[in-house]
Amino acid sequence: MKKTNSNILVIDDQEDILFAAKMLLKKHFETIFTLNNPKNVLQLLTENDIDVVLLDMNYRIGFEDGREGLYFLKEIKTLSPKTVVILMTAFGKVETAVEGLKNGAFDYVLKPWENEKLIHTVKQAVEESRKLTKKTDKNTNIDSFFIGASEVIKKAYSLGEKVGKTDANVLILGENGTGKYVMAQYIHQQSRRKNNAFVHVDLGSLHDTIFESELFGYVKGAFTDAKNDTAGRFENAQNGTIFLDEIGNVPLHLQSKLLQVIQTKAVTRLGESKPRTLNVRIVAATNQNLKEEVRLKNFREDLYYRINTMEITLPSLRNRQEDKIPLAHFLLEKIIHKYDRNAIVFSRKALEQIEKHAWNGNIREMENRIERAVILCEDQTISASDLDLEYVTTYENREDIPLSDIEKNTIEKVLSKHQYNISKSAEELGLSRAALYRRMEKYNISHS
Repeated sequence: MKKTNSNILVIDDQEDILFAAKMLLKKHFETIFTLNNPKNVLQLLTENDIDVVLLDMNYRIGFEDGREGLYFLKEIKTLSPKTVVILMTAFGKVETAVEGLKNGAFDYVLKPWENEKLIHTVKQAVEESRKLTKKTDKNTNIDSFFIGASEVIKKAYSLGEKVGKTDANVLILGENGTGKYVMAQYIHQQSRRKNNAFVHVDLGSLHDTIFESELFGYVKGAFTDAKNDTAGRFENAQNGTIFLDEIGNVPLHLQSKLLQVIQTKAVTRLGESKPRTLNVRIVAATNQNLKEEVRLKNFREDLYYRINTMEITLPSLRNRQEDKIPLAHFLLEKIIHKYDRNAIVFSRKALEQIEKHAWNGNIREMENRIERAVILCEDQTISASDLDLEYVTTYENREDIPLSDIEKNTIEKVLSKHQYNISKSAEELGLSRAALYRRMEKYNISHS
């Protein structure tokens, strides 16, 4: 009889049960692991790729409510989403087993089991594990988009998909680190332009003196260092999409030049008089309240309406509680691939911190913390200390605190933590040095 190529783990506190299960299962499956203490499951899952776990639901004498089994079910599914869990109980507590199914268990068996039925159930579980593996591998491809399960983010991406199929200009709003760049890419991928250029321009980092030459291009001799004819970013995006990031930071005197290009759908290189026709889709983004900036006369109203045919607001991670852990796993896989590391998992404490943390820097902050942890971790398991999230803001569960107060409080805490080292603080907050200086000036935060 040919054995199924799979790794099966049996967890039970009774040695005779472990022995009987191993003797039966090893006839049909390649590798069988056994544990008599479920607390050791973390280490085993870290060191081995387990397809199926047979998990007893009771471990303490006199306690037969299955609570421990449900607890370790959650632990296993969190640590290894591709592992399929079958619950075992000797007491026929169907209600608890059904609760286990609702919490992610594949099936349950009663002890003493029927051999043929157990083998059949485990084989089905192995097939399910194969499906989950393919699905997870697909979803964690470095070019894939993580959307999430929360209604607010699904609504945003649904809108992105719809508008992506048109040529409408889009304005993406959201706090720093909420994924505005990723949404812009997503919109581009949904469009008929997807096989053409996607050009990202960080307007916040463009100095006034190079704004026009970078965006619109120049001809040889237009200025001292113009030694060759050079196309600007708009021309580079011809027939594709140009993503104007941090558009709220464009000075008022340059907004008119940007408006003219968008209105006329043509660009004139510096030193040249003949306009060049553009076929470019505009996607813009900002973390600022542009309506308020228009009211304050800091942003041109006509430009605002030109870039805002459709508006998409991305929610903060504070409003996506159910997405925190899946997002952390997604980012971890992406970073593991980046550094070509072997499998790494989060410890239970690390996951607890991820779930509780405010993430005022949103996705960018989470990615930064996880990347740091991947570099630091030594035993293929990311610990809470590797993540270094001890400065959790006291505002994290308060919905009545203004976002500006949360941002100011977080900046002050991070600056203090790094002894006002701007580079380290900016990195942790997921900001550029210039952006951090702007916020410090906005909130009147001194440099020391």
